[in-house]
Amino acid sequence: MVKIALAMVLAFAGTIGFADTPTDKLVNHERGALNAISGNKLATFLKPSESEIQYSREWLASQDLVKGGPQWKCLSEALYFEARGESVKGQFAVAEVILNRVDSPRFPDTVCEVINQGTGRKFACQFTYTCDGHKEVIAEPQAYKRVGKVAQLMINGGPRELTRGATHYHTRAVSPKWSRKFPRTATIGVHHFYRQPTRLSQN
Repeated sequence: MVKIALAMVLAFAGTIGFADTPTDKLVNHERGALNAISGNKLATFLKPSESEIQYSREWLASQDLVKGGPQWKCLSEALYFEARGESVKGQFAVAEVILNRVDSPRFPDTVCEVINQGTGRKFACQFTYTCDGHKEVIAEPQAYKRVGKVAQLMINGGPRELTRGATHYHTRAVSPKWSRKFPRTATIGVHHFYRQPTRLSQN
């Protein structure tokens, strides 16, 4: 984004009489660099918009995987163990819940802290795979690559349009007590999604 903004400013400067100056040479250099970047590559510098993301395996397969730091790794692993069997839309929806929690004052401030909240305390973990007693082994590398792309897009600011601000979810196979008090915002695949109310009823 900085390069693009700089190029635009310098391009304007070049139109008001700075030809054959060092500034003009810099403008030409920036123009050449930007022209050398394909549309898909250029898009990776920009925040993904609703119109850019398509919730299909075909579209996801066409995206490059760019591995990130610890927060990307935590989100990728959570999506793998919690939602790798879900549709692409379902995987994006689970990512939304995790990032919505990061933004909420009720939960920790980073992806890794949100995912590992309560880990090690019986019945206190927030995400089952972190306290189910099984060693986390990534045995399906292609599935991990797919969810890694979802994690990358969402951490880079992808839209959260699927769950209407959900902070919780569960599979259809269970019915936790809190689900009777939280408003359901969406059902995608095998998961129901809920938003924690500002104040819970005392009844």
